[in-house]
Amino acid sequence: MSWWEALFLAVIEGLTEFLPVSSTGHLVLASSFLGIAKETFVQDFEIIIQGGAILAVVVHSFSRLWQPKLYVLVGAAFVPTALMGYLLHDYVEAFLDRPLVVAGALIGGGVVLLLMDRWFAAAQKGIEALRWQEALGIGLIQGISLVPGVSRAAAALFGGRLMGLSRQEAAEFSFLLAVPTLGAAAAYKFLKSPIVWTGERTAILLVGMAVAFLVALAAMRFLVAVWMRWGMRPFGWYRIALGIGVWLVWAAGKFSS
Repeated sequence: MSWWEALFLAVIEGLTEFLPVSSTGHLVLASSFLGIAKETFVQDFEIIIQGGAILAVVVHSFSRLWQPKLYVLVGAAFVPTALMGYLLHDYVEAFLDRPLVVAGALIGGGVVLLLMDRWFAAAQKGIEALRWQEALGIGLIQGISLVPGVSRAAAALFGGRLMGLSRQEAAEFSFLLAVPTLGAAAAYKFLKSPIVWTGERTAILLVGMAVAFLVALAAMRFLVAVWMRWGMRPFGWYRIALGIGVWLVWAAGKFSS
């Protein structure tokens, strides 16, 4: 993987990790379209640079980190996602090089986002009012995002609204829930990585994390601003257009599957 490919993937990761458009789906599509070989280092790079996104959450939501109940709620939401990820890991890996699976998930999720604001217009609860059972429900819904193209952020935002959180609070809980979710995935990949970390590869990884951090921090603020003003419709239409575009590109022979 070249430096420019690494930087490009890092920008995509940071931009899409907290937007309801699927960071994994975008990375799958970008790698496939650009012909970036899915060698071990590339797969590990895409996961480990999520550490940059985690740091962005710490900076963005620093004042929230001192609320004890928050850890109970985030922990309760993380458990089902972690269990589903552990049990279904091999099945999920089989979909990581299938752009058409991503396209279908993008379109389906886009339709849900178009309707979401109408379904949950009255939800106004704050995070502190959540019960641990409701947080557990959000985690179960987030588990659906193991399918590439569904979007962890979209699932968490949907779950938050379903459990009564306001738009602002659903976004905040989605950000906070990303910390253990992404952290566990990044740590697992790092510890299980069979590759040799040369000086160049280490430098590429560190720069990728830094880029992902800066872009993710801006993306989080962008999500809240767009959702508060226009709702989820812009993201829903984007997902549908991208999904259709992927199908058309596949029909033209640009994707292998």
